[in-house]
Amino acid sequence: MKVLGILGSPRIGGNSDLLLDRALAGAKEAGANVEKFVLDRMRIAGCKDCQKCNETGVCAIKDDMADIAGRILEAQAVIHACPVYFWTMTAQMKAYLDRWCVFFDADWRWHKSVYPKMRGKRIGLLTVCGDPNPHTGDPIVSVFKNTAEMTKLTWLGAVQAAAAAKGDIAGNKKALQEAFELGKKAATP
Repeated sequence: MKVLGILGSPRIGGNSDLLLDRALAGAKEAGANVEKFVLDRMRIAGCKDCQKCNETGVCAIKDDMADIAGRILEAQAVIHACPVYFWTMTAQMKAYLDRWCVFFDADWRWHKSVYPKMRGKRIGLLTVCGDPNPHTGDPIVSVFKNTAEMTKLTWLGAVQAAAAAKGDIAGNKKALQEAFELGKKAATP
């Protein structure tokens, strides 16, 4: 069992990063091999809608997304962590998610070559916002949940928390435990 963690925050050691580490610790405790990608440390361009991937299943843009896409195909679960920036996901996470088009044909069906690898894959989400109301992250949850529903991925759910200053989430035992449990759920058949 392999579980990927995708960090969409540019703030290493920040609240989203700490929650993702807890989720990956839960997955590891449940027996998974875990791997973490920090999108801000990678070169991932936005989708150009050239539609070349619709035919070939290969993105025309040559950057770090090809490596991540390959790792997604190998993993059984992917947990995303993203802070709320202006009521939505960060630019890093958006560029990454837009590049998921490489997995689909022109009719938004899985490419035949990736379908066996994506079928049943689990997807989860962690969001953190500076607003005291953690549901400020609902637009991000909606995007990931809708992606899971459209593609028939297994939606593991979302952990939403409020924390402003870097590291504040360390004091939120409930959110840390929920993240840990999400990681265990990702790794449990």
